[in-house]
Amino acid sequence: MKNSELEKQLTSPSKNSRLEKLGKYMTFFCLGLIVFIVAMILLFVAQKGLSTFFVNGVNPFEFLFGSKWEPSSGTFGALPMIMGSFIVTILSALIATPIAIGAAVFMTEVSPKYGAKILQPAIELLTGIPSVVYGFIGLQVIVPFTRSVFGGTGFGILSGVCVLFVMILPTVTFMTVDSLKAVPRHYKEASLAMGATRWQTIWRVILNAARPGIFTAVVFGMARAFGEALAIQMVVGNSAILPTSLIEPASTLTSVLTMGIGNTVMGTVQNNVLWSLALVLLVMSLAFNTLIKFITRERKRNYER
Repeated sequence: MKNSELEKQLTSPSKNSRLEKLGKYMTFFCLGLIVFIVAMILLFVAQKGLSTFFVNGVNPFEFLFGSKWEPSSGTFGALPMIMGSFIVTILSALIATPIAIGAAVFMTEVSPKYGAKILQPAIELLTGIPSVVYGFIGLQVIVPFTRSVFGGTGFGILSGVCVLFVMILPTVTFMTVDSLKAVPRHYKEASLAMGATRWQTIWRVILNAARPGIFTAVVFGMARAFGEALAIQMVVGNSAILPTSLIEPASTLTSVLTMGIGNTVMGTVQNNVLWSLALVLLVMSLAFNTLIKFITRERKRNYER
């Protein structure tokens, strides 16, 4: 009798093993739930966006490369919004990148003590400001400044770039700081031991080794700028024409979406084309994420070597 009870205790699962199995099931359930939600979002946006072409009969080529956007008259050319989104994204990234790299170098190599006490809290404050506040400041400060200096109405790509560059600056800066800190310390020590100055070490060794991480930070910031809606809508002018000047009113994918989605009836062609714009925005976001994963993979390979 005692032997059978002992054998039962030895063969039955312990409390820890049952808890481990329960935790594994819960983990797989949460993972499956996340995958299901993402898949449903992708399917829903794709279904609504493709209805423009398969149900309403809009020509995809004319939609993507047409320069005239007049939904009321049945003309749907999304090229002005696509060009506007890319222009404000690229220009804001070009302005934010050197400033972010300079701030990151100061915080990690030049003066980590003052960088952590002064610069880092200031950048963290920029991160916590809501988008609508950025847009309102741009509307009250940047738009009048642009109007007084360059002429025009003040609404346009230039005002949008100024707002977006400040918005993505904290993201690019903090990710660049992490990339610089991830560079192995013996790289710097070896460079200094060979007679290189501090600035030569920073420029030729540290920044060069952190280059994949910096590229990831820039692409991540571009993805943030490409998907920003409210702030850019308040300062860009929301004119669906091909941008010919930085100071003329323009539009982006997100600005047209936020303005038009509440003024259309579900199922109509005017509503479906907005979903098509959302599909283009989603595809570009996926492209940014894919590029980030590729750069991150190359970064890991370089460190392994």
